Amino acid sequence: MPVEFISASFANASNDLNPLPDAPVDPLFLERYARALDDYGFNYTLIPYSSASFDPFTLGATILAHTKQIKIIVALRPNTVYPTVAAKSLATLDQLSGGRVVVHFIAGGSDEEQAREGDFLNKEQRYERQEEYIRILRLAWTSTEPFDFEGKYYQFKQFRAAVRPTKGLIPISLGGSSDAAYRIGGSLCDIFGLWGEPLAETKEQIDRIYDEAAKAGRKDRPRIWVTFRPIIAETDELAWEKAHRVLDRLNENRQKGLSRAPLTAAPPANVGSQRLLDIAKRGDVHDRALWYPTVTATNASGATTALVGSPRTIADSILDYVDLGADLISIRGYDNFNDAVDYGRYVLPLVREGLRERENAKNKAAA
Repeated sequence: MPVEFISASFANASNDLNPLPDAPVDPLFLERYARALDDYGFNYTLIPYSSASFDPFTLGATILAHTKQIKIIVALRPNTVYPTVAAKSLATLDQLSGGRVVVHFIAGGSDEEQAREGDFLNKEQRYERQEEYIRILRLAWTSTEPFDFEGKYYQFKQFRAAVRPTKGLIPISLGGSSDAAYRIGGSLCDIFGLWGEPLAETKEQIDRIYDEAAKAGRKDRPRIWVTFRPIIAETDELAWEKAHRVLDRLNENRQKGLSRAPLTAAPPANVGSQRLLDIAKRGDVHDRALWYPTVTATNASGATTALVGSPRTIADSILDYVDLGADLISIRGYDNFNDAVDYGRYVLPLVREGLRERENAKNKAAA
């Protein structure tokens, strides 16, 4: 499949540089943002989720109503929606949009965050539940007859959904860096999401995912999704100056208590964030332009690694990951809307040009 691009959608103008605590939905901003992503050729947009955030299904429906091409990726925690209900909700959105829905599962990397919505399972149990959930969705979308399910976490009798996805199934995505994430994602999922690590570590993770797919007897492999937070300017020198201004603002906001991770926050419990912080200790810059001080400044709160440079440097860095096997590239900035526009104008065309050059060279070699 072709290399595709992912962004993330936001319900208002609040961002990491200029946070607006508890800002309400701004319908005009959301519509403008979604249309910009559509117009600039992004293929997907993630609808994020946290215990305090807006409902991703509602935001997703709004985005679909105002766009023509872009697909939504609905972030879903299994503890928040019963799987038979989620199967119908996702399929309904999929039918309304003509097949523009993906679901991304979050097992939950923080016991504290999960407890805010009444989820007191431990990490191992959360992954067990997630595996049941994925299997139920697939059954709901494909079974023509009522079926029973008798699992550890879900039990029901004679369920049948009359609401089916447009193309038979909805792609299922999962992310993580734990053994359980690799196993479930490699064996069951269509897409596996990784945070931006150096090339060597990313290759190790991709190999691990492919190994799990092979162990499960799959003939195919999950598509690999890698996420970055690029900081771009006209030249590399200007981009690095901008990067340090971004870092200063992130640190200032954290000092003011306006960051997702307060200064008093404990070290993150999830393996993915721990990996990012461990890599940060080894140095600030990795490979061509991968920058890690933003990880430390945010306590590795989610996808926080930056690529720094001119559009050409950013594009070449992305192509390095494509050459490793990544075919879904997520780029979202610290200044959400303005960065998305810059990526669409200056980065995506260069990456696509590089992809065409690779394809032409491949075809010539095969002739």
